[in-house]
Amino acid sequence: MFHDTKDKGRNPAICKKSPIEYFYALIDEINKSILYLCMHKQKNWKIYTIMEHPLDQFLYCPKCGSSHFEINNEKSKKCADCGFVYYFNPSAATVALILNEKNELLVCKRAKEPAKGTLDLPGGFIDMNETGEEGVAREVLEETGLKVKKAVYQFTLPNIYVYSGFPVHTLDMFFLCTVEDMSHFSAMDDVADSFFLPLSEIHPEDFGLDSIRRGLSLFLAQCR
Repeated sequence: MFHDTKDKGRNPAICKKSPIEYFYALIDEINKSILYLCMHKQKNWKIYTIMEHPLDQFLYCPKCGSSHFEINNEKSKKCADCGFVYYFNPSAATVALILNEKNELLVCKRAKEPAKGTLDLPGGFIDMNETGEEGVAREVLEETGLKVKKAVYQFTLPNIYVYSGFPVHTLDMFFLCTVEDMSHFSAMDDVADSFFLPLSEIHPEDFGLDSIRRGLSLFLAQCR
């Protein structure tokens, strides 16, 4: 079994080794491919979480289809056959901070997983060929019906958004948005409900997504 190089799903560099060499090579492969450290900051505590490689579910080279698609470093895989290297870079996403004349913040209730039923803020992924400002305006319109006339960048936060069991690394851009008319808005798309809350009643722990909780903590600190 250790010398069966016809098995295309197995690393040929390992298959050619003796049993003892195979054992140590296998340990090395495991160390490279399964675990890496990802640091998160939450509530002033540093939490270190052991995670799978972000491309762990990508088994085949997207260029040539080879099964010899191997870990290259903590954020990329390399095809041993054609040499193609695929980097798993974060996706861009937006978050809208919308205040009314009473200094209340527009919040939403999530209609879908992840974190279904928890509080959230309007926003979502950037489409191709969009700017951050265009993306946040589109998401606000899709989810609330409100038309953004001005979006001012505030800050960014890294996040891991788990969708259908797949961890999507994102860079979430927070914008302070001014809308044309706040008198008419509704819950649409993946939003179950939307309403304004006084800033004094905003509790980050009530929000389901980690980057939203951290972003609200930063925003509320700026508003004090």
